[in-house]
Amino acid sequence: MAQTKNPVVGILMGSDTDLPVMVEVSRTLEKFGIAYEMEVCSAHRSPARTHEYASKAAGRGLKVLIVGAGGAAHLAGVVASVTSLPVIGVPLATTALNGMDSLLAIVQMPAGIPVATMAIDKAGASNAAIFAAQILGTSDPNMAARLAAHKEELARSVQEKNSRLQQKIADLR
Repeated sequence: MAQTKNPVVGILMGSDTDLPVMVEVSRTLEKFGIAYEMEVCSAHRSPARTHEYASKAAGRGLKVLIVGAGGAAHLAGVVASVTSLPVIGVPLATTALNGMDSLLAIVQMPAGIPVATMAIDKAGASNAAIFAAQILGTSDPNMAARLAAHKEELARSVQEKNSRLQQKIADLR
């Protein structure tokens, strides 16, 4: 199990082939100083293991679960069905449908089994980590401050991009 000390976020994926996308979750969590663990669990190939992981996650101190899945993408829903922790789904573009099948599978949960659903692939993975930070920030003032700093950095980067654009436009004249 990939893990940092005292994890509060669990990162799950249906296969190790999902790692190139799901590593974005871990990178973003690390930027916010959030401890995590990472595992492969399959809704179809290892349902008992998946059930055990999800049902015991809160008891191990986890606060949020981030689940990446492609194709039928049942993993997020199966996890959400056996835990009261917030579950965030990341649809992966692993089939000829480029992730649309995964997106629809994750977002179309029945009433009573919510899964927050992010964008397809790396943008969704990064946003899932930020959303987890926002959830954690509701009860952690330090995390809330890190999120505020993140938003300020985003605004600064847009201003820098605009300044470069304005310079390019001026250079063309």
